[in-house]
Amino acid sequence: MIILAVLASVAAIGLLCWLLFTLAVFALPAFVGVSAGAWAHGTGAGIAGAILVGIVAAAATLAVGQLLIAFVRPMWLKLIVAIAFVAPAAVAGFHATHGIVKHLMPSETCQIVFSVIGAIAIGITAFIRIAGMAAEGPAGRDLARV
Repeated sequence: MIILAVLASVAAIGLLCWLLFTLAVFALPAFVGVSAGAWAHGTGAGIAGAILVGIVAAAATLAVGQLLIAFVRPMWLKLIVAIAFVAPAAVAGFHATHGIVKHLMPSETCQIVFSVIGAIAIGITAFIRIAGMAAEGPAGRDLARV
């Protein structure tokens, strides 16, 4: 029974880390959604209205980012849009990794080193996902016909 509990705990920790890693990539839309929801609640929209405003704001932020990356021509402008999504993801990755690592290692130096590694990993993942939005057409379009 103890072995089953240990395995379930490891599986739960792995699942939560995966969820945290996935959600950190979308930190900008999540931040915009939470901020808009808090603003709506503060203006008297109620809980349901705040949730609706937050979801719409987060979806609009993600949609505008995808449209800008897809249709803007200059590469430097695409890079600015990508950085706008990657920077909050890297900050969220740093803090998420630091929250996990501070319970595992006593050395503050090791905590910072692993937190920076987590921020870099999540930043790279966010950049790859954002760059994937900028695909310029169907796969295999530029391949020579045989």
